[in-house]
Amino acid sequence: MAEASSSPELTQAEDLIQKKDYVAAEPLLRKEVGRDPASYVAWFDLGFVENGLGKVDESIAAYRKSVAAKPDVFESNLNLGIQLAKTGQPDAEQFLRAATRLKPTSHVAEGQERAWLSLGHLLENSKSEESVEAYRQAAALQPKDAEPHLAAGLLLEGQGRFFDAEKEYKEALALDPSSDALTGLANIYMRGRRFPEAETELRKLVAANPRNAEAHIQLGRVLAAEDKNDDALAELQEGAKMAPADLSVKRDLADLYATVGKNQEAEAAYRELIAADPNDAELHRGLGQALVRQKRFPEAQQEFLAAVKLKPDFGDAYGDLAFAAGENHDYGLTIRALDARVKFLPETAITYFLRASAYDHLREVKLAAANYHLFLNTADGKYPDQEWQAKHRLIALEPKK
Repeated sequence: MAEASSSPELTQAEDLIQKKDYVAAEPLLRKEVGRDPASYVAWFDLGFVENGLGKVDESIAAYRKSVAAKPDVFESNLNLGIQLAKTGQPDAEQFLRAATRLKPTSHVAEGQERAWLSLGHLLENSKSEESVEAYRQAAALQPKDAEPHLAAGLLLEGQGRFFDAEKEYKEALALDPSSDALTGLANIYMRGRRFPEAETELRKLVAANPRNAEAHIQLGRVLAAEDKNDDALAELQEGAKMAPADLSVKRDLADLYATVGKNQEAEAAYRELIAADPNDAELHRGLGQALVRQKRFPEAQQEFLAAVKLKPDFGDAYGDLAFAAGENHDYGLTIRALDARVKFLPETAITYFLRASAYDHLREVKLAAANYHLFLNTADGKYPDQEWQAKHRLIALEPKK
């Protein structure tokens, strides 16, 4: 911006601004606005300097003076709007909208795009449709810039409008293959359970940036969802190395170790997670299950007891506890655990069998026989070994007269 006449102080101050010497420029500009309170350029420069010095309130006050002195200047309206938006002041929209209707003094399309982008960001939480439209205006002004498409994609994704978001991300990606649009596309495909497409985009992201921990982690999760467990483990392990403080990936690893039968690795992972969060019932159950698969039933029983103590309505953990207690010959605990489980989950063939076996060992003949019958009525040939055992126990428990 330039005025018809420029004082030596203003000229000197602008030279200092070019050198980023804001401390030296500030008193010169304050002297200038004191001499000429109607100088919109001096007020604008002072707003710029105060912002550079971190004096936000003073910057806003100076920009307001600049706009008041000459309301039809693009740069002062834009900068005032941006500063007001940063501080959450309600009249930010007024000045940003004014900027979109004005012409910058130079780099016209670039400046107008910035105004529309700033307005779009401001309106995201209050007027989302107008925000999307602002991003589209920005994209029309700078057709080769990926930023407006990326911003629109993020907003649309957050609204659950995945089809529209995908379109914006693809346009951003075509303009800038290194943009965050790859991440956005992968997120959309994952949320839509379009795992093959998510895998394709995440592999591109990993190839483009091998040190991107989040990309490795997300790819590992997608591969696990596709039952590509060996590849999933490799990606999650790589992500865990790069982000050692991320407990969520360690949890994913623990669960995947359990899924593929790496029980010692699962045990170690669950123990590490429990050390960080000892009050997580799910983690205690996971550790208990890893111990069961290693036939370490006493230790498993303790973990299941911890799980139900932390989460008294944890039906699945009561079932696990009943099984472990049975293996430990603690048949009274087996029955108590099954009685607790049935308050939250329906009986199954296996719970009838566990109950029958426990009563059988306790020599509660009638209760054992009744539960063996319930088991056989629901087993439907799915548990041949237990069905054989139940039939033979019933012969012993209910001899023909």
